[in-house]
Amino acid sequence: MGRKRCVGDCSKMAAGCCGVKKQKLSSSPPSGSGGPGGPHCSGESQCRGAELGLGGSGSGPGGSSRMNGLACGNSLSPGCGTLSPGCGSSLSPGSRKMVVSAEMCCFCFDVLYCHLYGYQPPRTPRFTNDPYPLFVTWKIGRDKRLRGCIGTFSAMNLHSGLREYTLTSALKDSRFPPMTRDELPRLFCSVSLLTNFEDVCDYLDWEVGVHGIRIEFINEKGSKRTATYLPEVAKEQGWDHIQTIDSLLRKGGYKAAISNDFRKTIKLTRYRSEKMTMSYAEYLSHRQHHHFQNGIGHPLPPYNHYS
Repeated sequence: MGRKRCVGDCSKMAAGCCGVKKQKLSSSPPSGSGGPGGPHCSGESQCRGAELGLGGSGSGPGGSSRMNGLACGNSLSPGCGTLSPGCGSSLSPGSRKMVVSAEMCCFCFDVLYCHLYGYQPPRTPRFTNDPYPLFVTWKIGRDKRLRGCIGTFSAMNLHSGLREYTLTSALKDSRFPPMTRDELPRLFCSVSLLTNFEDVCDYLDWEVGVHGIRIEFINEKGSKRTATYLPEVAKEQGWDHIQTIDSLLRKGGYKAAISNDFRKTIKLTRYRSEKMTMSYAEYLSHRQHHHFQNGIGHPLPPYNHYS
């Protein structure tokens, strides 16, 4: 209680490191311990098992800062994969109406479909074009394996931002080969809009399952590094605050022992997200009921059930 908060500027957030295999963490590691020592992602085979985090600092198309990683862990809560906004949504009771919508997922499917089949891109969508930091996540198959996830902390107008990161996450996530037409019927698309950024002066001043966190720290070589988890990751993994912080430090490439004094040097920004997930089957159904809302004037292939 009474922790000091500093309102931050989300537009200048850099990226963290890429996802790693699920880490087995004990309850809060003792001060001075090495913390979770999950390996840093170094190759595609390792990253295919990714269940955590975001990262890979770098520049996306158009020069915006981008991250690659996972927006929702493989242990999905009820409702994830449906049109319900419950999975990944972390708005407080009585807060404003959600901005994220099923139409945004439809638009991402439209963009990807047009690209893969060589059609003209879909027309400008009808949903809001307000700027938000955002992520587009693709999963595939009955077990909803991660297939690509890249986003940005730089606020982008939604029309151009979703166009850009739909294709970037589907085709340029370095952990996976570019997506193909044959994979379309088995895909799930999630759109996450990041909101309510706050710099906090206490690294424990955030709530598991409510806030995403982005940390900035100086590693043992004196270089500044960053890493982030979306709001749902810590809760899905069953982590407490210390375990989550230590996992992020390892994910960001910190290799030295992690002491409580070092944790206190971390600069932490907390944020919330709005998330919507849609399957390809739901996309086809939604488009049929909304009369080609996004302006695609060509037929879609029939939905094929999982093989």
